[in-house]
Amino acid sequence: METRGGFTLVELLIVVAIIGVLAAIAVPGLVRARMSGNEASAIGTLRAVNSAQVTYSSSAARGGYAVSLPVLATRCGPAGEGYLADDLTSAAVVVKSGYTITLAAGAGGAAGPNDCNGTASQTAYYASATPVALGSTGQRAFATDQVGTIWQSTTGVAPGQPFGAPATPIP
Repeated sequence: METRGGFTLVELLIVVAIIGVLAAIAVPGLVRARMSGNEASAIGTLRAVNSAQVTYSSSAARGGYAVSLPVLATRCGPAGEGYLADDLTSAAVVVKSGYTITLAAGAGGAAGPNDCNGTASQTAYYASATPVALGSTGQRAFATDQVGTIWQSTTGVAPGQPFGAPATPIP
């Protein structure tokens, strides 16, 4: 008698079922890790915006702040570089790592002096980062202003100015 090696249909179904159970256990953890990474990137982006605004204010706008991301890409004079990386200044609204990044004039601000290129500035700014797909790319939303503190909201909607409850500051 000749025997043929191989797996039976039952054995293959058991292997497929085990793989399915393992995938069901691993996928939610991977999604949470991805959201956590996206949220950390959004916080880092807002810190970069704060830093760029401080540099822009002191070196180009005589105390004023930029009110759009593309303004932070412009340099003063023929030499030098912009104040913020190109990936954050390509448009007024930028999507990075699953978050929508925006920059606008802040509440209670007034017109500031023109910068070194003649662009109008403001005495206050407001930057926010909101998840592109709430619950998938991120759960928290973030915002900051000229004070430099980054605030978070667990609703997925960026905290509004003036900052305070229910939003909480990020240390």
